[in-house]
Amino acid sequence: MKIMSTRIVLTFAFVVLIQTESFSQYLKNESSIPNNLFYIEALGNGLYGSINFERRFTRIPEVSIRAGIGAYSENLFYLTFPLSIQYIKNLSEESFIEIGTGYTWADSNADDLFRGDFSSKDSNLHNLFFSVGYRKHFGDSWLWKANITPLITNNRDVTQPWFGVSIGKLF
Repeated sequence: MKIMSTRIVLTFAFVVLIQTESFSQYLKNESSIPNNLFYIEALGNGLYGSINFERRFTRIPEVSIRAGIGAYSENLFYLTFPLSIQYIKNLSEESFIEIGTGYTWADSNADDLFRGDFSSKDSNLHNLFFSVGYRKHFGDSWLWKANITPLITNNRDVTQPWFGVSIGKLF
């Protein structure tokens, strides 16, 4: 079941990415949009929260990659490392739809750094996610976005509904 749902998500993401050329269009001010984005995210792919860097690496179609560091806690404190790829579709000059997929790894040994106890060998968390969201540019190169990001986790073999909100600076 887990393998089947993972294959479906990855296949869908692949199809979306290879079909993006048919949806692309050129905007007059497209070259004025900065290639880099630094943002903080509440909830989302970093699980409880994360600090992220995103880099746009193509303009038509607009595709970006993202890497971050975040946090998660149940009984232990976990450092999380979200990685993703997004396709960004222009709705207008300042409004965009975002579709993406990614992976978040959470290191359970981070808790040992704070407790000074290196004897526990808890398993790490591995999460695949698919995201759909809206992003809006405002002011002088600022951005906010909101995403629905269901998690597919290997730890409980379940899909969990999830979401995230972000604010950041384009540069």
